[in-house]
Amino acid sequence: MNDRTTSASPERNGDREEIARLLPAPADWDLPREQHLRHKELLMHHIDRARATRTRPAGPPARRLLRPAILAPATALTLACALAAGIALNGGGREPSGTASHRAATDMRPAAALLGRISAAAGERTTPPVRDDQFVYTREKTRGADLTSGKAVLDPLKDREVWSAQEPGPLHKLGLIRENGETLPINAELGDTDGTPAGINRPTYRWLSSLPTDPDKLLAYLYAKTPQAEGRERDQAVFEQIGSLLGGMMPPRTAAALYRAAAKIPGVTPAPQAHDAIGRRGLGIARDDTRYGIRTEWVFDEKDFSFLGSRSYLTKDTSYGKAGTLLSSGAELELAVVDKAGQQPADRT
Repeated sequence: MNDRTTSASPERNGDREEIARLLPAPADWDLPREQHLRHKELLMHHIDRARATRTRPAGPPARRLLRPAILAPATALTLACALAAGIALNGGGREPSGTASHRAATDMRPAAALLGRISAAAGERTTPPVRDDQFVYTREKTRGADLTSGKAVLDPLKDREVWSAQEPGPLHKLGLIRENGETLPINAELGDTDGTPAGINRPTYRWLSSLPTDPDKLLAYLYAKTPQAEGRERDQAVFEQIGSLLGGMMPPRTAAALYRAAAKIPGVTPAPQAHDAIGRRGLGIARDDTRYGIRTEWVFDEKDFSFLGSRSYLTKDTSYGKAGTLLSSGAELELAVVDKAGQQPADRT
């Protein structure tokens, strides 16, 4: 957040709100923050490929695998949206504490009750010790929609393995990713010339252990730290930020607090028909991004309340597709701690 935004007077804030109300709705390509991050990743893919072309013999170009599931449109649009996202993330306003974003919705008690049970189960689990010199290993099935053509074209289901470095950093190499038989390094976040430290964009076990375990304090922290694009609904951004942490290795107390914090976000609802990328049905928690017409769902096992996966899809007709069009989905299959990047867990389930 810039100083001008945080120190603006109430009168100026009112003027900005009035001007924003009178402006026309943004164009269809003005995508949510989650998809802006996809554009950023694709931009890094092109940069990596250009560097590789200059330093190695002729052959098939290297492909930087995208960690998220939704692919970006063409390069020109990628550059434009990545730059727009960077400007918006630095200039977005912040709602003061005590606004509706910090108050639990009165119509979401069923979701709060379900998240309470999920939280209680998460708090009773045990996790293996995780050292700073180790890697958290995740294996999953993923699929996403390629938006390059201007329409959402669903990719085939893919196998993905990720080894995430646990060193506090900052690091230039954050781990490894293996997808469809190809293994590539995960580079530092775009703009982190000195490397990416542990934090909300690189959540190590130690960093997660440092988070508040009081749900109200944790939620306030997430609202303060979650990057926010101008015009992006903050509640949705925080809900998706919590979702990005699910499925990883974290202290039980932190996991329990995250679910109770999510229960306090307005608009969170149960999703009875939720299922993951491989069709496993379970207990669903969802929130609709009404501005962009996208629903994000988390799926949990009906018996032990463990996290199964997530998916997102259109809830209204857009230029990318009809309502119901799948944008991304994932299924968590394995979670472990290993000593080296690229190493398989000793006990595969």
